[in-house]
Amino acid sequence: MIQIAQNPAADALLSKDPLALLVAMVLDQQQPMERAFAGPYLIAQRMKVRKLKAAKIAALSESEFIEIVSAKPAVHRFPAAMAKRIQKLCQIIDDEYGGKAERVWQDVTTATELFARLKRLPGFGEDKAKIFIALLGKQLSVRPTGWRQVSAPYGERGSRMTVADVTSQKTLLEVRAFKQQMKAAGIW
Repeated sequence: MIQIAQNPAADALLSKDPLALLVAMVLDQQQPMERAFAGPYLIAQRMKVRKLKAAKIAALSESEFIEIVSAKPAVHRFPAAMAKRIQKLCQIIDDEYGGKAERVWQDVTTATELFARLKRLPGFGEDKAKIFIALLGKQLSVRPTGWRQVSAPYGERGSRMTVADVTSQKTLLEVRAFKQQMKAAGIW
């Protein structure tokens, strides 16, 4: 089971809901990773659903969804911008993948194809796409051909660089320490 949010209910949602996992990756910027990965759970609670539905989120008015994301505690420090990005993501999932987020990765044969699909999603740049491929490979055993190469350096065995490597409180602290070292060195 995924343990990135460090909250059993939030992690359970991430483990069983592919859309929640994609939304968490979108939220994973400029805030602690545990908060980002708890975000989909907050959204689900506020929408009174057990699982996020792309069509339902996409169908809400922009102002309704911004209100859901902005309610205290806000899901992100930039709630309006993230709400818009999440709705765009959900619209793409609904339109191109029949509302099933897992179809982004289920029917690919190569990691190069998966990388291209991810990069077309709102909020997924090159690094985030690589990190998500590493997360899928390391934690969910989704391993299209070439996944380690395409996700490099994040897919490396034994690394402690990103959310892809968080499997416990201990590894969370190791990843956080790595990130702090990179920031102190001016690399990130």
